[in-house]
Amino acid sequence: MDRASRHLLRLVVSCRKLSAEVSLPPTQTIVAMATSTEPEFALKQRALLALNPISKVLWTPQSAARVGEILANRLLGIGIDGVSVDHDEELARPPHWRRSLSPFFESVQRSGVRIDGAEKLQWPQC
Repeated sequence: MDRASRHLLRLVVSCRKLSAEVSLPPTQTIVAMATSTEPEFALKQRALLALNPISKVLWTPQSAARVGEILANRLLGIGIDGVSVDHDEELARPPHWRRSLSPFFESVQRSGVRIDGAEKLQWPQC
């Protein structure tokens, strides 16, 4: 078993937050995580609500990309340079969520963390 396949990247997505966690599959121990509810996103979320008080979505593709950068930095900080993703789970998401998540995956890879299984994901075009 190679190093990347031992760490599984899972995304928890709702209209209120995006949470990414990397765990060890045998024990489900979370080794790193990042979420759109971290303090650096609070000001942008309040601004989104001020502009559109009935808005239900509090994260944007830009904040998804930033969550990806934060997660990648945390992974590299603990010596993990590759993770795997369950592409069936990701492809089962509705197209509008997959389109919004593509910046997340791109930023993780751009930051230097390899995502095994990401090549099988086909993100819908905007």
